[in-house]
Amino acid sequence: WDILSNGGVVQEMAHIANGRDTGNCVSLLRVNCLQSANSSQSNMLILQESCTDPTASFVIYAPVDIVAMNVVLNGGDPDYVALLPSGFAILPDGTSLHGANIGEAASGGSLLTVAFQILVDSVPTAKLSLGSVATVNNLIACTVERIKASLSCESA
Repeated sequence: WDILSNGGVVQEMAHIANGRDTGNCVSLLRVNCLQSANSSQSNMLILQESCTDPTASFVIYAPVDIVAMNVVLNGGDPDYVALLPSGFAILPDGTSLHGANIGEAASGGSLLTVAFQILVDSVPTAKLSLGSVATVNNLIACTVERIKASLSCESA
C-alpha cells in the first residue's frame, strides 16, 4: 500500500492487539527489500496502527529508524524517535442505506482519504520545487492505486 515497501516483503515483527477485532492493532513492520543495494531501507521499520469498525477503517503509519526503535524497546526515551505519520481512512459513502429494504444486501461505495507528512527539504524556509510537487503527486496517485488494488476495486 505504500511506496516505503517498494515491492518488498513486509514482515510483522510485533503485534499489539487493540480491541476485539484482530485487525485493530499496533504493529511494528520490517520491510525486506527486493533490492539489497538499497541500504537505507534496511535500517527502517514501520510503526503502524490499524483500526476498523462499522463507521470507518483507518491505517496510520510512520517509518522509524531501527536504532531509535531498539532504544525505545529497551526502555529508552521515546521522545527522540522522529515520527512523520501518514495514512488513510476508508469510510462508507452513505449510499448503502438508501433504497435498501431491511434484510436486503446493499452495496454502496466508499470514500478514501489519504494523508502524508513528508520532509521535502530539511530547511524550513525552503520553497517547494516543481519536481517536489510532481514527486508528491506521483506518491499520492501510486498509493491510491495500491490501496484500490489491495481491496480489489474496479473503479475510482
